Amino acid sequence: QVQLVESGGGLVQAGGSLRLSCAASGRTIDSYTMAWFRQALGKQREFVAAIFWTDYSTYYADSVRDRFTVSRDNAVNAVYLQMNNLKAEDTALYFCAGYSRSHYWDAAGYAYWGHGTQVTVSS
Repeated sequence: QVQLVESGGGLVQAGGSLRLSCAASGRTIDSYTMAWFRQALGKQREFVAAIFWTDYSTYYADSVRDRFTVSRDNAVNAVYLQMNNLKAEDTALYFCAGYSRSHYWDAAGYAYWGHGTQVTVSS
């Protein structure tokens, strides 16, 4: 079992930045694809970004590409999401997910989930 704990969320003005962290425990995540998803109030959970364990390839939702950067540090068993130029529409609960058994954008395929960290962007 892997436990994932997100941190780094908060309230920020539009145009600002936040860095989310996802700390893993229980097992090492160095052989897992890791991802970030988000869920706004009243909406479905949506894919944000993913990073593969094989070659550290990264993938992004169109809505965040060129503003968000996903990275990982296997030495400390953590994954990060650097979010720049934040917009009001980025407001959501952000989840870290690990060990994809399906397509990287498919939330249903991930075995492990954190409880989320809230990001609120004021316009």
